[in-house]
Amino acid sequence: MDALDRRRALYKGTTPPWKETYRKRCVDRLKNSRSRLLDRYRQMGDEQPRSSSIIVQEVMEEEWSALQPDDQRLPSLWGPHGVAQMFSVMKECDELAVLEEIHRELMSQEMSIIDEYERNLQFEQQYISSLVEGMDEMHIVCPICHMNNLSFSSSFISCPCGLYINTKKRNISPDVLQRLLEARVSEHMEDCLHSPVFSVTPNTDSHASLMISCQACDYLSVVL
Repeated sequence: MDALDRRRALYKGTTPPWKETYRKRCVDRLKNSRSRLLDRYRQMGDEQPRSSSIIVQEVMEEEWSALQPDDQRLPSLWGPHGVAQMFSVMKECDELAVLEEIHRELMSQEMSIIDEYERNLQFEQQYISSLVEGMDEMHIVCPICHMNNLSFSSSFISCPCGLYINTKKRNISPDVLQRLLEARVSEHMEDCLHSPVFSVTPNTDSHASLMISCQACDYLSVVL
């Protein structure tokens, strides 16, 4: 009895013992590869069909290779004859169905990450658009109350909601503030899909600073 025959006899009609370990490793790797997934998605643009995998195949390959040293009975999945060998074995011991099940789960999670990214990208675009309400005379909506337009003078920025930031000697125009807000929102969106919030915090010289933060990813940065 050769190695393939022994493998068929060992697992025929049973759930492969590596299933949960492999599934969990794949799920964790996909979550930890979110930045790589979104970078690849942005690079592909409209060229990538939504039904196609972006990095799921890579995740499964990487984790299968990592699992092999722990279970020497696992055949090579991606070697010169690995795919044909694996599929030959799995047709008889139901392991092909296990891989297909894991692949479907990972595809669903990959699509969820992309859908959430698209929703937050739309939010970002709408938010940035809402900051500017005109071209001749620029109006910036207060990032804290989202109701009033900010008032600008040569020495401060204020809002009826209570926002007050000393900008003396800093030459902060509406256009400059708009670029700062856009830059911080975009920076946060590179690594997190949740919506950030803005706040005013006193700094060491008793002047207030406009901050952007996110509880989901612990992002914190000074806007102004």
